[in-house]
Amino acid sequence: MSDVIIRTEGRAGRITLNRPAALNALTWDMLRAFEGAITAWRTDPQVQIVLIDAEGRAFCAGGDIAEMYATGRRGDADYGRAFWRDEYRLNAALHHYPKPVVSFLQGYTMGGGVGIGCHARHRIVGETSRIAMPECGIGLVPDVGGSLLLARAPGRLGEYLGLTGDRMEAGDAILAGFADHFVPEADWPALAAAMAASGQPALPDHAAPPARLADWQPDIDRAFAAPTLADIRFDDSPALAHAEKLMRRNSPLSMAAALDIIRAARADPRIETALDHEFRFTFRAVAHSDFIEGIRAAIIDKDRNPRWRHAGWNLPADDIAAMTAPLGPDSLNLTETPS
Repeated sequence: MSDVIIRTEGRAGRITLNRPAALNALTWDMLRAFEGAITAWRTDPQVQIVLIDAEGRAFCAGGDIAEMYATGRRGDADYGRAFWRDEYRLNAALHHYPKPVVSFLQGYTMGGGVGIGCHARHRIVGETSRIAMPECGIGLVPDVGGSLLLARAPGRLGEYLGLTGDRMEAGDAILAGFADHFVPEADWPALAAAMAASGQPALPDHAAPPARLADWQPDIDRAFAAPTLADIRFDDSPALAHAEKLMRRNSPLSMAAALDIIRAARADPRIETALDHEFRFTFRAVAHSDFIEGIRAAIIDKDRNPRWRHAGWNLPADDIAAMTAPLGPDSLNLTETPS
């Protein structure tokens, strides 16, 4: 069976991710099929709403990065660049989609899963939802338009979530703006069927669960307003003790660049700007960042002991600028044809 199931039901276009054994990690073929479907449905009068869900215990745990590692180890940076160009074009298309898009985000929704699930107009979470942007842990930066979502989060929650990769449960995801509605997961099949029949995003009004980050936000706002990574100060409060523990695992170069990218998205809150700044880093990631080493430590050897390029957090400004400077003729073009 296909890794992504595409069909129409009633008045809905339906997309179901179908790699449950791989936590629905996105392959390039899945991205292409996804984009082809929503492109066709834009002008199909029979499709009035798009529903996105997934089989298994995760919505989508991210992109399938094993091939990026293999090609990167061979010195081929073009594979990753082409993949990201196609992925980011899909993220932008979902953000601007003219018809209602509803996503059902059970279990893990991380990285690339955020890119296809959290740019929907209506984002549903349930009891098992765990949403995160953990890219700094593998030497990348929050991408797929995630920097825009982080920039829009209240206060400094975006900096906190982007630099730590902390996982949000349903209440936190709603507070931070990564989700809109809490619905018990047992109700999801009937809800999807009703929306497919009506073509309308009729959503029940359930109270959101408590948000841990609401209690933590004063401490987060104080610490993560720091101008640079090296200026962040921790204490023994639950929020900042947790933040420090998570950040000590992450790539210093990634965190420093992520801080700049999130703040650039806050200054110019368009998804095109966010994706452009993200692509500056990912374009250079294979050759010049901690990305290949991060994948090795987390996915390939699984020793959880990455050897980052920088030992501390007081990075030279030139090292950050080298990853975040404009790309000139290589800049992201969201109107180009698929690779």
